[in-house]
Amino acid sequence: MKQDDIYLIDIWRILVREWKWFAFGLLIVLAAAFIYSRSAKPQWEATAWIQVGQVGVAPMGQDPKIEPFQRVIMRLQTVAFQNDVLKNVGIPVDAPEAQLYRKSVKLEPDPYANLIKVSMRARSSQLAMQLASATVVQLQAIHQRIEELPLKLAHERLDEVQTELQNSLVDRGRLQQIAMAGSKDGADSKHVENAALATMLLASKDDAIRILQGARGDLLNRLSPNYTYDTSQPWPVYVPAKQASPNAALIWGAALFFGLFLGGAAALARNAYRRL
Repeated sequence: MKQDDIYLIDIWRILVREWKWFAFGLLIVLAAAFIYSRSAKPQWEATAWIQVGQVGVAPMGQDPKIEPFQRVIMRLQTVAFQNDVLKNVGIPVDAPEAQLYRKSVKLEPDPYANLIKVSMRARSSQLAMQLASATVVQLQAIHQRIEELPLKLAHERLDEVQTELQNSLVDRGRLQQIAMAGSKDGADSKHVENAALATMLLASKDDAIRILQGARGDLLNRLSPNYTYDTSQPWPVYVPAKQASPNAALIWGAALFFGLFLGGAAALARNAYRRL
């Protein structure tokens, strides 16, 4: 402990003796921080959350999502997709705002929650919010085109099942009438034969109706909002009231730390030079 105390005291004495060099190093870093904080253009960060839609009528064993989760992430990172977003907002693809958008896009996927957190920066809070909203809208438009055919086929299949079910119910009612007519007293042999045949057909018709009812219920369930839904934005775009950059507290805190380090290094180097 005594040796450490002496060592610290020696360093303190060096800093006091070479205080000009220490102050010079500290002032250089603080001056650089001041210039940067004044010259750096402000940036606001917007955050949007995307829920990837799905089509519940996907074949068994296949991902019901409109587009596989990882492919959505890769799509959001492509230059073509980002250029379309910029065009929708009215920003030239070679403008500084476009470069900032591409450079600042950050994705935080959560497959278990089926959410993708997307954040990006812009020169104003309004533009940041517009870019975030446009990113979600562009992805929604793409997914709507992808899901259009599967949904159309699913609804056509549902219409077919409902039509077949309706026809089967009508046929069963007719067969029931024939069976009842043959069971009445005084019915001739022809009616009795027809009734026997209708009774046999009723059993198979009931089975067909149960199958059709099950298929219709399954399709209705898969097409319900619990299993089939569009790509959406669960929560509104969030833009903090304070700008994301430059961060004054972070800049001056880092400047003070590195300034003390540089000043101390300069003072120690000057002291070592004196001893040569």
